[in-house]
Amino acid sequence: MSMQELVAAARVSKSWPFQEAQRLLKRYPDGIKPDGSPVLFETGYGPSGLPHIGTFQEVLRTTLVRRAFEALIGARPEDGKTRLVAFSDDMDGLRKVPDNVPNRDLLEKHLHKPLSRIPDPFDAGHQSFAHHNNSKLREFLDRFGFDYEYVAASDQYDSGTFDEALRQVLRRNQDILDIMLPTLREERRQTYSPVLPVSPATGRVLQVPVEVVDAEAGTIRFTDEDGTVVEQSALGGQAKLQWKVDWAMRWYALGVDYEMYGKDLTDSGVQSGRIVKVLGGRKPEGLIYELFLDENGEKISKSKGNGLTIEEWLTYGTEESLGFYIFPNPKSAKQLHVGVIPRAVDDYWQFRASIPSQPLDKQLGNPVWNLLRANGGWSAEEAPGAGDSLPVSYGLLLNLASVLGSEATEANLADYLDSYLDGIERGPELDTLIASAVAYTRDYIVPTLSKRAPEPNEAQALKALDAFLAEADPDTSAEDLQTQVYEIGKREEFGFASLRDWFKALYQTLLGSDQGPRMGSFIALYGVENTRKLIAEALAR
Repeated sequence: MSMQELVAAARVSKSWPFQEAQRLLKRYPDGIKPDGSPVLFETGYGPSGLPHIGTFQEVLRTTLVRRAFEALIGARPEDGKTRLVAFSDDMDGLRKVPDNVPNRDLLEKHLHKPLSRIPDPFDAGHQSFAHHNNSKLREFLDRFGFDYEYVAASDQYDSGTFDEALRQVLRRNQDILDIMLPTLREERRQTYSPVLPVSPATGRVLQVPVEVVDAEAGTIRFTDEDGTVVEQSALGGQAKLQWKVDWAMRWYALGVDYEMYGKDLTDSGVQSGRIVKVLGGRKPEGLIYELFLDENGEKISKSKGNGLTIEEWLTYGTEESLGFYIFPNPKSAKQLHVGVIPRAVDDYWQFRASIPSQPLDKQLGNPVWNLLRANGGWSAEEAPGAGDSLPVSYGLLLNLASVLGSEATEANLADYLDSYLDGIERGPELDTLIASAVAYTRDYIVPTLSKRAPEPNEAQALKALDAFLAEADPDTSAEDLQTQVYEIGKREEFGFASLRDWFKALYQTLLGSDQGPRMGSFIALYGVENTRKLIAEALAR
């Protein structure tokens, strides 16, 4: 595939990253900003709690749009036509203590102080609570290989980098009030100010009325918590801005061209868009995505800790499967819990194997093609692994591990696989899945397994399967085994309304679950004699 072919396909693609990139191209039809600087993509993170997958998805999805935009303008990542900034809002005041952190009493003492000026409750040697949480985010982004620039609000405020933008906020203070006050309740209007001073006495971020004394000098006046009237600079980290004003100021100061955000920030996006226009800037392009939900359908919250952590996903799945699950339909809500991991792993490998056989327009909509491009080059074909597949599915490994139960170890699963593969090397991907399968089975499958006794007609079908296996060659192929399982299920004497009922009976009586693998593949992997033992145990029940 040539760059010209990719550009032509990208210009008409209906895949969502390319649809987003096409909107950004309308902003800059020549593919560059008027001043020649790179087109700037941004993601935001509030480090009031530990990062979760909802945080990570913004960086991934924004990267996908970034790569799609580069394809539209015929640029490679190394050409420097775009930048991605991962921005941390660590000047925010801590409003409440998260539920999922240690040393909560320590944090209680520092409520309403900037997150970057609160001690690290994890005692991990970090400069602050924010620095600890930011490090966790960056560790994963680095592990995944994202090409990004990390920027912290505290650095920008404290160093004076934001000072000129802050002066512009002070100059336009009344215009911003005219935008914001009509959107607030009467009680909130009485204390609202675009600028939030940091108390010189307590170090807390104050929600108090503020008078602009001298916009050019950056001087403001306010009443401190103890009743003292204070006149001080709003520059150099001595103040921060209200959330919606702060977001707009950041767009203005950094020149952000694209930023997506969750639907819970829809109103914020509208108001911040009006404010950035008042400041003399332009609202970025961006997609409003649906939120991740937990298994109970509730919004995932950093403070509640009710979502999957990145570490949990990687214990039971893979980095690639995480990206795959995040990719589709960003405007549709997704439940995020451990139960979605196995299918995400297997679907990832199916889509990866299909890339070489797909025409280019289909590849642009293939999640794996986009993921391989995210950090692997301008073309998925340049990234190693396009078209690869695994000899066994993750679901099959889980079923094998569940049958082994407490005896399921990485060594045991590896032995079964080595026999099944007959001299073919497992490879690092399969070794990773073996470890994941053991962990997932131990924590989530074994505790829920319940093998029921077969019904009379099911028992007769199991006896027929056992009779076949008794005569079968141990090296019978998975396909031949699967064919025979089908034939038994279709026999009228056993009275199955459909093959689905037969397979459900196999899963429930032999494996203790409602769903399972292709039985031919399972028998070939677990072994004919071992499968006969499972049948005997089921018949004994």
